[in-house]
Amino acid sequence: MQEKELDYILVPLGLVFLGVYHTWLLLTVLFYPTKTVIGTNAQTTHRWAVNMMNDPAANGVLAVQTIRNSMMASTVLATAAISLSALISVYISSSSNVDSISSELVYGNKTDIISSIKYFTILLCFLLAFLCNVQCIRYNAHVSFLITLHGSKSSSQSIEYVARNLNRGSFFWSLGLRAFYFSFPLFLWVFGPIPMFVCCCTLSVVLYFLDTTTSFTRDLHKLSVKDYTKVKDVESGGQT
Repeated sequence: MQEKELDYILVPLGLVFLGVYHTWLLLTVLFYPTKTVIGTNAQTTHRWAVNMMNDPAANGVLAVQTIRNSMMASTVLATAAISLSALISVYISSSSNVDSISSELVYGNKTDIISSIKYFTILLCFLLAFLCNVQCIRYNAHVSFLITLHGSKSSSQSIEYVARNLNRGSFFWSLGLRAFYFSFPLFLWVFGPIPMFVCCCTLSVVLYFLDTTTSFTRDLHKLSVKDYTKVKDVESGGQT
């Protein structure tokens, strides 16, 4: 394979690996949520919100503190993303010979218009991470005002609305973190298509083990659901 053809073959192939994996992950989350960490966390978060709203007098402080911790984590990631975006912009504008230096390090790293695409995609990843974390903060701030409402005095639609918004904030958190993950192969693309392709394949394998649940995790989740159902039955019987 000629050196000039590496960018046109290995880079799209690496992106195809990541694209196929995330398409499979999206379909699995939609149709088999308990087989993924994202779907399992969404169900657990929904039950947590319902439990907090059933007794806001006892759980109100805990719920607000938990949401505040999530907001602080999103704030840290959003600050890091926008700071890295500004740093990359300054570095590109102040280093006119960065492409000529990096082209001598790894075989296949050519200095042409592809270099501009490399830095633009990295910058786009961090900007996307910033926007997703800002949306996460927005939803969590909105939920923090509603989580202390008493569930028994409000309609079931209100409880579902709070739980749904809390899950939306969690989904934006996952998307923001995923944007940080995508920046790794793009960073390595600066040093050539070969490191980028290897990173895409490695990242897909690592994310598979991070995104899917093991049999132990699924059994633990099912057990928690059963325990939650038993507690609700006991409470209903006591109230009766």
